[in-house]
Amino acid sequence: MGKPTGFMDYERETAAAASPKVRIKNFNEFHTPLSREKQRQQAARCMACGVPFCQSGMMIGGMASGCPLNNLVPEWNDLVYTGNWEQAYLRLTKTHCFPEFTSRVCPALCEAACTCNLNGEPVATKENERAIIENAYEKGLVKPNPPKVRTGKRVAVVGSGPSGLATAMQLNKRGHLVTVFERNDRIGGLLRYGIPNMKLEKHIIDRRLAIMEAEGITFVTNANIGEDIPAEQLLKDYDRVVLCCGASNPRDIKVPGREAKGIYFAVDFLKATTKSLLDSNFEDGKFISAKGKKVMVIGGGDTGNDCVGTSIRLGAASVLQLEMMPKAPDTRAANNPWPQWPRVCKTDYGQQEAIAVFGHDPRVYQTTVTEFIANKKGEVCQAKLVKLEGKRDEKSGRMMMVPVEGTEEIVDVDLVLIAAGFLGSQKYVTDAFKVALDGRTNVATDPGKYQTSIPNVFTAGDMHRGQSLVVWAIREGREAAKAVDESLMGYTNL
Repeated sequence: MGKPTGFMDYERETAAAASPKVRIKNFNEFHTPLSREKQRQQAARCMACGVPFCQSGMMIGGMASGCPLNNLVPEWNDLVYTGNWEQAYLRLTKTHCFPEFTSRVCPALCEAACTCNLNGEPVATKENERAIIENAYEKGLVKPNPPKVRTGKRVAVVGSGPSGLATAMQLNKRGHLVTVFERNDRIGGLLRYGIPNMKLEKHIIDRRLAIMEAEGITFVTNANIGEDIPAEQLLKDYDRVVLCCGASNPRDIKVPGREAKGIYFAVDFLKATTKSLLDSNFEDGKFISAKGKKVMVIGGGDTGNDCVGTSIRLGAASVLQLEMMPKAPDTRAANNPWPQWPRVCKTDYGQQEAIAVFGHDPRVYQTTVTEFIANKKGEVCQAKLVKLEGKRDEKSGRMMMVPVEGTEEIVDVDLVLIAAGFLGSQKYVTDAFKVALDGRTNVATDPGKYQTSIPNVFTAGDMHRGQSLVVWAIREGREAAKAVDESLMGYTNL
């Protein structure tokens, strides 16, 4: 522990964000990192606890507490404080494949479990992580390191999101020949097309991919396994196949009028926006325009917030965001103690921007849509809403959100974005490989395992565990790589 009194000597300080009205003028990342000296002070706040929940990654109260990757947080915080940046990088990468991704998009489970939360604010671990990896790139520490010996074993990874990339990196490190197949035109999966540029600029992905290619990993784009390329071909050509295709089935809103024009799934809206931005800086017009439109976002999670921020950047006239559940408390409730994940209200960047532009929070709680109304052209022009309240179902005992009679209202809308979550893996892929599914249509495995019901076929990421965080996808990819390696070699040293 470098500075025993650091948590008392220094207040928490994080990267400065550009003001909402400035940052909405483009799709660039909008935080200015702290200086190296200030970052050292932030690392000095780490207490090197006897029981560091920040790195535990355990489930408490049904939610994760601490980093699922079991990052050695106190160790590299101490190394940052003492100015030993290279060793900090080496300790960080013992447990982590892509800190440049999580240090931008992770909700920081480590910080939520930080002991400093008991009497103050947590250590700025997420930004310390970003400082470590960016310093490593700047100093040339992140460089290709291809394996010295190849095993001759061939592995196909289907899907190039965080779980697929983590799987590929680990198996290639072991010496296996890895090919990653991606159905889109660019590698990255949800990192590329599911997360907007202002959260993760795509050159950050390309920087890492260049290193992975130099290490010997092969990437194949526009390769839709199960449609364009038969599953049988992969099973014939490769010793093992790892399915990392994500939970790609968006949950729909099945109400009258759903067929009206102008209603899209959030994932399609975000993908089209990013692809047009990357292809032509929007000059090709191949995106879903929100300019001058009254936008309604259905869903209150991260994807819904990304839709709010993207719509504002595209020139929306107004934004309304519906959330079925009640507003969470602003501070921890008595039944949600540390080190549980804090179930508190979070106002994210998109909502902050809506408040600045439109003068109010876009979120409306305990509300859902009962009908979409179209004009004579078949375009959505209005939506019927109703308030909800929680009631316990007498048969199941479960709490359910049910409509409140007499609370119906009609609002004007021109563009509807459905961000209501995802339902599991896509049927054409799972049918192609004939893998068993669980009750949520995720690919089934034994508990804690990654081998599917089909010999030589493994799975990882959202396709395996359901819709989750990037950090969980990386954890799954690393664990699946161990299982694949053991099945190929009889043991694993990953």
